[in-house]
Amino acid sequence: MARRAPRLRGCTWIVGILLLGFVARDASAQTYSVEIRPTLNDLKVKIEQIPQTSLLMIKLTNNESTRVRCVLNFDASPQTPRRSTRSINPGETISSVFQAQRRWFRVIVDVTCQPSS
Repeated sequence: MARRAPRLRGCTWIVGILLLGFVARDASAQTYSVEIRPTLNDLKVKIEQIPQTSLLMIKLTNNESTRVRCVLNFDASPQTPRRSTRSINPGETISSVFQAQRRWFRVIVDVTCQPSS
């Protein structure tokens, strides 16, 4: 019987470590939905979202041969809406980050791109 006690303690440690890993994984999980509404005006702009718990990163890639200007409007009620403007050179990828100041449930991002003069 004394032989099984060390095994039981070892199993308890393993279970504890696994549970801690699951809790840490869930803590960084996304807890809100993201809706991206693009108006690209026939421009080749790739939009990617990288959601995290307390921020949303939007990556924009310009696949055109000219410079492009994109306006991003973030709406994550009850947080105050935020607007961001980015100019993107040909072949360049830029990002825009929206930081949470309150708990989000849904974020709507309007992305409007047009050729830059």
